Amino acid sequence: MSPYDPVSSAAPIRVLVVDDHPLLRAGLAETIAAQPDMCVAGEAGDGRAAVDAFAACRPDVTIMDIAMPDMCGVTALQTIRHDFSHARVLMLTTYKGDAQIRRALQAGASGFLLKSSVRKDLLDAVRAVHAGLRHVPSEIAMELAQHMGDAMLSDRETEVLRCAAAGNSNKRIALQLAIAEETVKAHMRTILSKLGANDRTHAVTLALKRGFLSL
Repeated sequence: MSPYDPVSSAAPIRVLVVDDHPLLRAGLAETIAAQPDMCVAGEAGDGRAAVDAFAACRPDVTIMDIAMPDMCGVTALQTIRHDFSHARVLMLTTYKGDAQIRRALQAGASGFLLKSSVRKDLLDAVRAVHAGLRHVPSEIAMELAQHMGDAMLSDRETEVLRCAAAGNSNKRIALQLAIAEETVKAHMRTILSKLGANDRTHAVTLALKRGFLSL
């Protein structure tokens, strides 16, 4: 028996499922609907639709992919929590990089689910979050602990590094971002320092691993 099994007479936990992959979304919804203490309050295929769906159905718990086109899960989470500060949202992710996880925590995420173990952890995670607890898998907790105290890249630094990852020179980056080339060089020095990187290629590799950048 799960430690989060609710009292049988309680109303079912209403869950909103958000993922841009229809098959995964359908699988999650099917698993949730099969539980006697849960029901699917709604579904959405991207972050913008998630914001509208949350306002429409007011779920008890939302399961939302952290990486989606158009509006990512973290931005959708920020938008939802701005209007509904009580919202309990479990972020679904494929990797353990600390940058996106830290941004999601700062935005008010209630917990995380790794897609590699979602079948095993889904139901207990929903029940835990509904009970007011956090759900953070040990793999993610270890990643966060490893980088505790590390400086985050600013939005501008991330933008500069994204341009560098696309193969642009400092001069080209300056033109694209409408800033001085010396400013780009200053940002790159800060980026290398924050990431502990030897050069820009190494910085891109580390940024991808930690989730500052995505492919």
